[in-house]
Amino acid sequence: MAATQASLLLQKQLTDLYKTPVDGFSAGLVDESNVFEWSVTIMGPADTPYEGGFFNAIMSFPSNYPNSPPTVRFTSEMWHPNVYSDGKVCISILHAPGDDPNGYELASERWSPYS
Repeated sequence: MAATQASLLLQKQLTDLYKTPVDGFSAGLVDESNVFEWSVTIMGPADTPYEGGFFNAIMSFPSNYPNSPPTVRFTSEMWHPNVYSDGKVCISILHAPGDDPNGYELASERWSPYS
């Protein structure tokens, strides 16, 4: 598969995560041949109902990343108002850039490749 701008960026971002880990978060590829699908684990933060938990999810990046947002779906059981019963995460920052066709979100609350 030829390297695209999106795949090069994702490879760099994953390498940066390996070099400079983020507390409470880890990521790796689901399949070494597909940089567009990451397996992530989020550790429950202290002093929250999620403390001590390990929550697994899949981040799927579109081919036009970073112009469009990834999708996130928890594969672990997760009870949160922004997580549907199938594990899909619904938050403004992961919604496509631009104006909300339903009028609920400001464009500034939605995905931006410049953030």
